[in-house]
Formats: sequence, C-alpha cells, structure tokens
Amino acid sequence: MRGESLEARRAVEAIVMVAEEPVPPGLMAQLIEISSEQVEAICEQLAEEYRAESRGFELIRVAGGYRFGSHPDAESHVKRFVVSGQSARLSSAAQETLAIVAYKQPLSRAQVSAIRGVNAEGAMRTLQQRGLVQEVGRDSGPGNARLFATTPALLERLGLDSLDDLPPLADFVPGAEVIEALENSLMADSHPVLETGASSSDAPPA
Repeated sequence: MRGESLEARRAVEAIVMVAEEPVPPGLMAQLIEISSEQVEAICEQLAEEYRAESRGFELIRVAGGYRFGSHPDAESHVKRFVVSGQSARLSSAAQETLAIVAYKQPLSRAQVSAIRGVNAEGAMRTLQQRGLVQEVGRDSGPGNARLFATTPALLERLGLDSLDDLPPLADFVPGAEVIEALENSLMADSHPVLETGASSSDAPPA
C-alpha cells in the first residue's frame, strides 16, 4: 500500500475516533486534503475490514457522516455498561411528539399541540433537553412563533443517513377498506334497530 494512502487511512480512523458526532466525508476531505470520493472509498474499505475481522465495533454511515459504533452482536454487553440514566426511554407522549416533529418539521409548539390534541409543552421541553429537537427559526405569520425541527442526533439514534430514510407515513395509515369498515360500523351504532315486534305505531306520540 502506498505511503500516502496509508497516511490517509490512518487520518480517517483518527478523526472519526475522536469525533463526538458523525463526521461528514467532505470535512474529512478538506482536513486530509484528498477528495470526498477518496474518503468514501477509504471508509468503505475500513468498514469491510472491520467486518471481516469480526471486530466489536463498526464504521457506519449515519446522519450524513461516519462514526464508530458497537457491533449489534455486542448489544447486551454494551447495555450493561451504559449508565441507566443516560439510556432512559422517552415517554409515549414524547415519542408521539417527536414523530410529529420528524414528519412535519418545521413547526411551532402550538401546531404540535393541535396535531396531538393535547398540550405538548412538556414533551417539547424534554426533547430539547435530550438534544433531539431544536429551534430553527420563526414563523413569518402573526406572532412570529418559534419553529422547531429535529437534530442530527435523532438521525444518529435511529441509524439513518437523512430524513429521507424515514419510513413513509403510508406504512402507518390504515387502508381505505379498513377506514370504510370503521365508518360503516360507526354509522350502524348511531342508528339502532327497533326491537323485534316493535313498529312505528308503538312509538309514543310526539
């Protein structure tokens, strides 16, 4: 292997190793003074080597960049090591709110509350504290409400490269036949049938 290629590989490994967030290939290209395509090729080679050697970690592409992550096979051991407070699960309210922001962003707190049907102030604060949601601007309408969107940390947690990789909402929406059956059921419930033997003449006078 050529000396300059080995130096570039070592540089990529070192940068990703010390980074706290996924490192974009373009940034590494500027720092190492090679092309983004070369950085991508190096990362793919390194990732393949780690897999072939059955390492306990992986080099993965996530949130638009590269970072090291523990191998899925070591998940149970990693969970024992991680401090329970740092891995605390989000409440169902926070999860619902996060899903709304992820698919509808950017939007205001009031818009989130309107979609959920309940006040979302507490859930939004929790998501901001967790670094999953951030303020991204102001609405141009009356009141100039603050607008919020998800952060790269969410993509990193989900293992996605971009928001385009989110599953389509259609996957979570019932089909037309299910909705039609539900509507028919509701209509039937709202018009009870008269008991056997009853007739319109049995009804009390108005």
